[in-house]
Amino acid sequence: MADARDPLRYFRIEARELVDQISAAVLDLDQEPGPDLIARLLRYAHTLKGAARVVKQTDIADRAHEFEDVLVPHRGEAVTRMPADEMRELLRLNDEIARHVVELEQPAPAAAAADAPQVEGAPPGLHADDEEPAPRAATADLDELLDAIGEASARIAPLRDGSRTLARLHRGVEALGDRLRVGRSAGDTVARSAVQRLAGEMGALGRRLTDAVDQVERELDEVRGRAEGLRLVAAGTIFTALHRAVHDAAEAEGKRVRFAAHGADTRMGPNVLNQVNGAFLHVVRNAVVHGIEPEADRLAAGKPAEGSVTVDVERRGRWVYFRCTDDGSGFDLSALRRVAKARGLLPPGREPGPQELIDLVLHGGISTSGAVTEVAGRGIGMDVARDVALQLGGAVNITNRPGQGATVEISLPLTLLSMNGLIVEAGGTIVTMPLDAIRRCVRLPAADAATAIASRRLAHDGQVVPFLPLARTLSPREPAAEERTGSAVAVVLTADDDTVAVGVDRLAGTTTLVARPLPDLAPAAPVIGGVAIDLDGNPRLVLDAHGLVAEAHRALAVSPSRSSRARNAARSWSSTTR
Repeated sequence: MADARDPLRYFRIEARELVDQISAAVLDLDQEPGPDLIARLLRYAHTLKGAARVVKQTDIADRAHEFEDVLVPHRGEAVTRMPADEMRELLRLNDEIARHVVELEQPAPAAAAADAPQVEGAPPGLHADDEEPAPRAATADLDELLDAIGEASARIAPLRDGSRTLARLHRGVEALGDRLRVGRSAGDTVARSAVQRLAGEMGALGRRLTDAVDQVERELDEVRGRAEGLRLVAAGTIFTALHRAVHDAAEAEGKRVRFAAHGADTRMGPNVLNQVNGAFLHVVRNAVVHGIEPEADRLAAGKPAEGSVTVDVERRGRWVYFRCTDDGSGFDLSALRRVAKARGLLPPGREPGPQELIDLVLHGGISTSGAVTEVAGRGIGMDVARDVALQLGGAVNITNRPGQGATVEISLPLTLLSMNGLIVEAGGTIVTMPLDAIRRCVRLPAADAATAIASRRLAHDGQVVPFLPLARTLSPREPAAEERTGSAVAVVLTADDDTVAVGVDRLAGTTTLVARPLPDLAPAAPVIGGVAIDLDGNPRLVLDAHGLVAEAHRALAVSPSRSSRARNAARSWSSTTR
C-alpha cells in the first residue's frame, strides 16, 4: 500500500496546509494585529508542532515551538502593531518551516535542491520548475479516481440495456395477456390473471430500475465533474506569495503598504496560475517601489500615510483577468520620456503620447529608479508580465492615473474552466448554461411566449429585458419551442451588469463540469464558450453568459420589431404590464 511505503504522506498534506495558513496569518498580523489572530496563529503552530513530533520531524517541531515563544507574550493583548523585529523573526521561522516541508516533498539531495533556480519573492524551497504553486492532489490519484468513475459508468451501461430489455419483455407480456383475453376456459382465466400480475410486477420493476440507474448516473456525473475540478487550482493559492512580496518590498523601501486581494475562489489550470504568479511578483513589487510614494509625500498630497496594493482575479466567460491596482503616484511620464530618449527608443521628430510611453515599459530595459537595489533598478519586471501573457495567448494592459495610481491587467484565455451548470434543451439540442450567471427561471404561458418572440423583449422584475430564443440562435432554421408548443421557459441571466432572458424548451437539471475550449478548426457562434464531456463520453456545448447577453442585444437590434405585427405585439405587452 502507498501509505506503508510513504509514512509521511498524510503529514506532508497537513503540514502544507498549516504552513499556508501560518504564512497568510503572519502577513495579516502585520496589517491588522489582534488577540483573535494571535490565538489562531498559536493554534496553527501548536498543531504543526504536535504533528511533527508524532512523525519525528524535530526540525519542524523546534521551529514551531520557537514561533510560539514569539507570540505567547502577546496572547490576550490588544496589540496595535507587532514590533518590527518580532515580525521579522516570525517570517524567518515561517520560511524555515516552509523549507523543511518542501524538503520532505522533494527527497532529492540537498545539494541538488540548492542548485535549483529559486522563484523570486517566493518562500525558500520553492523552485522555478515546480509544477504548481500549491498542489492539492496528486495527479496519479486523480487519474485513478477518474478511471474508477469510468469503470463504474461502464458497469452501469448493461443495467441501462437491461432496463430496456425489461421494458421490451413487459410489452411482450402485455401482448400475450391481450391474446389470452379471447380465451373462454377457466384455465385461460387463471392464465390471464397470472399474466396481468406478471405484467404489473415487471412494469414496477422496470420503473424502479430506470429510476435507480438515472440517480446513479446523475451522482456519478457530479462526482466526475468534481474530480476533474480537482485538477484546477484556486487563484487564492498565490495571494500569500504576492502579499509577502509586497511586505518585503515595502520594508526594503521604508514604506507602509497595505495589501488586499479578491477573487481567491477563481479556479484555473496550475500551469497558468504558476506562470502568472511569477509575473505578478514583479508587478506588485513595481507597484510598491515605483508607485507608492514615501510617507511624507503622501501626507503632503493629502493621501493616507499607508499606501495600498490590491490584486483582483476575475473570470469572464473563457477569460481570466489579473489586475494589480495601487494608489500611488502613477507612472512618471517625464522620467520615462527622459530614459527612453537616452536609450534611443523614441522615434525621431515625433513626441510620443502618454500611452506610448507607458507601453515602452513592457519591453524591458527601462527603469526610472535612481539606483540598483535588491528590488528595483534593473528594468526587469513588466517585460516578464508581457512575455507570460504572450506565451499564454493573452495581453497586458496598463492604465495610468497621474497622482492617483496605476492598474496593470493581464488577460488570459482559460484552457480549463470549472463551473456549475444548468442543463437545458432548445430545439432538440442539450446544452449547459453557467449557473453562476443565472438569476431566475420563469415558465412562460403561450401568450407571453408569443409576445416575447415577436417583440424580442420580456417584462421581468419591473423592467424590460431583451429576449433571446435559444433554439433560433443555435440553429437559425429551427423554430423556437414557443412557436411549436405555445409554452417556454425563460432563463434570466446577468453578465457585465446587464440582464437578458433566454428562451429554452425545458430544464434538465444541474451539473458540475470542466469546460474546455473548442478546437481552432471548429469555429463556433459567440454564445458558445466551450465544450464539456458528459458521462457517456459525448461532447456537450457550454454557453457563455457574456456571449448570450451580446447576442440578445444584437438580435433585438436586427429583429423585425419595426413591422406592424411586432409593434402590435409590443403595444399588447405594454398594456398588460401597466
